[in-house]
Amino acid sequence: MSDIPKIRVRGLTKRFGDKLVLDGIDLELPAGGSLVVIGGSGSGKSVLIKCILGLIEPDAGSIEIDGVDVLRLGTRAREAVTARIGMLFQNGALFDSLPVWENVAFGLLARRMLDRRAARARAIEVLAQVGLGAEVATLAPSELSGGMQKRVGLARAIAAQPEILFFDEPTTGLDPIMGAVIDGLIVDCVKRLGSSAIAITHDMASATRIADHAAMLFEGRIVWTGPAARLLDSGNPLVDQFTHGRREGPIQMRLRA
Repeated sequence: MSDIPKIRVRGLTKRFGDKLVLDGIDLELPAGGSLVVIGGSGSGKSVLIKCILGLIEPDAGSIEIDGVDVLRLGTRAREAVTARIGMLFQNGALFDSLPVWENVAFGLLARRMLDRRAARARAIEVLAQVGLGAEVATLAPSELSGGMQKRVGLARAIAAQPEILFFDEPTTGLDPIMGAVIDGLIVDCVKRLGSSAIAITHDMASATRIADHAAMLFEGRIVWTGPAARLLDSGNPLVDQFTHGRREGPIQMRLRA
């Protein structure tokens, strides 16, 4: 395994008007590793992911992928890097006007990586990898249950065999059993591809299932990093209050202040 982290973030800062959302974030993801980022609403999790994806330009800092600062790259070189990333969006973000197979193959078709016939075959192949049969390929997203839509979203994320995968609240809206199923599929897909993965979630059961490493964001800063298995027993008062859902504690006191 390379000593160079797959992703290295240093001093990342982002402000929207008077609100400082990211306040000097330092974070690393080893090649082949999986990281879960937790934190309350408005803590900066989504902004962090969007900065890495190139959807938001940070005010300061660096974002290295395989040792290359992507913030210093030109547009075409940056697009080549982001083409190596797959994303599972929180609500699936499927296109209602397209059948399932075209949703799955959307990136392959948009980048002209495959023709339509080959792209459909690839879509059916990856649908099978997430437990969906070929008969689903011609259905509309509206004909699918929430759990099936998540599976289709996961199939789209892995269709181009990305080196890096992002998961945005992958179990939101699912019952505990289906959430565990989706988590299992995520772990299987990441291992099969040998990808590096970052997930953001509020679901502590999911966090410990899908990641090796964990970090907590609070008030725009990383306040704890460690093994995901220690999330419920971190020894950090902020993390412990958040992961156990306690009303009273240092987070509540700071919010009141």
